[in-house]
Amino acid sequence: MSVNEEFLKDRVDTLFGTTFNERDGRVVPTTADVALKDGAVKIDATFLYTDLAGSAKLSSVCPWSTTAKIIRAFLDCSTRLIVKHGGAIRSFDGDRVMGVFIGDAKNSNAAICGREIHWTVRKVISPKARAKFNSIKNNDIEIRNCSGIDTGEVRAVRSGIRDNNDLIWVGKAASFSAKLSDVRDTGYHTYISSRVYNKLNEKAKQDGDGNNAWSSTQFSFAGKTETVYKSNHWKKP
Repeated sequence: MSVNEEFLKDRVDTLFGTTFNERDGRVVPTTADVALKDGAVKIDATFLYTDLAGSAKLSSVCPWSTTAKIIRAFLDCSTRLIVKHGGAIRSFDGDRVMGVFIGDAKNSNAAICGREIHWTVRKVISPKARAKFNSIKNNDIEIRNCSGIDTGEVRAVRSGIRDNNDLIWVGKAASFSAKLSDVRDTGYHTYISSRVYNKLNEKAKQDGDGNNAWSSTQFSFAGKTETVYKSNHWKKP
């Protein structure tokens, strides 16, 4: 098979002409659950992206093995916490992981999970890395993360070619949560949309003293201003 201009134009025409066979999903779909040719699964879900901040600096001043160990520790702990709170892991991208939550408590579960990831990074990963690795201690590197969370209706669509494909998530909740995980605002490490905040239960809304753990701020996304809520209150798992 020759992958040339004519072939690529034909493939684009074929893909643009696809009529999706959409169905409602009751569980978070896996790649195998969605047909590559024309499948689409619609779910109402909450998305959590958590991203390790400053990994480029880690790579520039630390031995590669140190950087790899820190990223592995972050992804390992984050993944375990997402699963603990009922989320399904559906994507890894470098030093970032995506969890998908469904069910009646999906927003509160995801918000609590984000704060527990923050605690783990600050209270476990960062101090242990500083104690073990001279490249961390000598360069005064503070290991930090940010989690972004949004909720809404999203379609899972399978993309790629045979033996080389994966799910893509089409909808604001997926893209907005990913964007929030990129925020670098000193002291704040968990961001949720107003859609998530408005559905939190009291346990997810409060800190350990019973006060509101979240404060509102403004965030620009896709040419519009969004109200989001940020927290600097971690939560011990």
